[in-house]
Amino acid sequence: MRISARELLGQLLDHDSYVSWDGPPVAVAASRQYHEDLRKAEAVAGTDESVLTGEGLLRGRRVAVIACEFGFLAGSIGVAAAERIVTAVERATELGLPLLASPTSGGTRMQEGTVAFVQMVKVAGAVATHKAAGYPYLVYLRDPTMGGVFASWGSLGHMTFAEPGALIGFLGPRVYKALYGRDFPEGVQIAENLYRSGVIDGVVGVPVFRRIAHRALSVLSGVPDSVAAEPGWAAPVRDARQLEPVAAWESVRISRRPDRPGLRDVLRHVTQRVPLSGTGQGESDRTIVHALARFRGQPCVVFGHDRSGQRGEHTMGPAALREARRSMALAQELRLPLVLVIDTVGAALSKEAEERGLAPEIARCIADLVTLDTPTISVLLGQGTGGGALALLPADRVLAATHGWLAPLPPEGASAIVFRDTEHAPELARAQRIRALDLLEDGVVDRIVPELPDAADEPVDFARRVVAAIAEELAALRAQPVSQLRASRHARYRRLGLPEG
Repeated sequence: MRISARELLGQLLDHDSYVSWDGPPVAVAASRQYHEDLRKAEAVAGTDESVLTGEGLLRGRRVAVIACEFGFLAGSIGVAAAERIVTAVERATELGLPLLASPTSGGTRMQEGTVAFVQMVKVAGAVATHKAAGYPYLVYLRDPTMGGVFASWGSLGHMTFAEPGALIGFLGPRVYKALYGRDFPEGVQIAENLYRSGVIDGVVGVPVFRRIAHRALSVLSGVPDSVAAEPGWAAPVRDARQLEPVAAWESVRISRRPDRPGLRDVLRHVTQRVPLSGTGQGESDRTIVHALARFRGQPCVVFGHDRSGQRGEHTMGPAALREARRSMALAQELRLPLVLVIDTVGAALSKEAEERGLAPEIARCIADLVTLDTPTISVLLGQGTGGGALALLPADRVLAATHGWLAPLPPEGASAIVFRDTEHAPELARAQRIRALDLLEDGVVDRIVPELPDAADEPVDFARRVVAAIAEELAALRAQPVSQLRASRHARYRRLGLPEG
């Protein structure tokens, strides 16, 4: 059975906290028959329009809400409903409130025709203004969400989840059959398929979405939590002389241990985490991890390579880089720091990757990062091969694990180019100065997170050290004006590789 607007608000918000913002719907020019349809719809749905708006508390946090009522003319949006939505969005923006929207609709109200159709422009514009002001916009799609509603305010969320089994799409199955004389392919316009395809972030019931929204809004508030400092053993190293030197090839070998902790292991030790998925544009790459998180109370957007998701030739492709750019846009829109984690054997080498724009996406990632108006941290957690690693490197602070390394190719590949064999890989690794120690001395890396002596042998302590190091850098960077960050970032990479003085 479909969840009504009032049932949704009852499950989503704290008990008895909902306060309506709705006045009488604006009058629209309509036929006598349409006015009769509206009267009947009100009697059936128990609401005066297809949308309810207001505010309430979500686990004590004040939020604005918009909820569609499918029982009122299939949740269709006409002038009155659109005006109610826009007024609520504008009020949320004026009050500085996060906004939770839950559409369920057949789309444009056909009884009002084109004037109803173009209402989606002003709705989308109001949502864009709310987001541009830096306020969160979270979306929960219910069954069904179709047409112009999905193609406007239903698809503009900073994060978007959907009800299990919900029908979600642009062109309704009934319209498709009427136009083309055949059924629309089964399973395409289903929430679970859209999640797999990278269009939405997840499929959950309302109680779970309530928990996710609470965690997300905690991070998106941008306000750091007060958390006790880690003990002294967690401190990263700024001076190469404090470290026991390890041969570059030995670091490469250690970084390839299958039991080495990766980004997912690090995220088990953050304060809060909300996983995100896909580009939002129909692409998803399972070789990466994307989330909102707090590192010891410091809020941020996290994006990085998932070493457990990389197998053989299955490495990060263009979709992963487009998802990285989504993380950059999220961080900028929400005024949150961005944490990037490098741990990759390299970008995908395939016909598909070339044809879908791998190299241009690497270039766009680098360009976006060096001009981003928010603090950035890059962490060289393990292997750092080629453009797939470089795309996530340029940041305000760069940390590296003791056995992290960065190179244009794997040492074996460099050896194949220079010596036409792979036997000289250790020699090339040393000569190219790829190890963390060399990167620190050359100014590519700012601090080294120690492995004592190998992260795979102390995964929990190592992960805690990484979290503590990131948290410390986040706190320091957030204290600096954005203009200063951008100027320092530009100077840092402008000088890179040049002799001092």
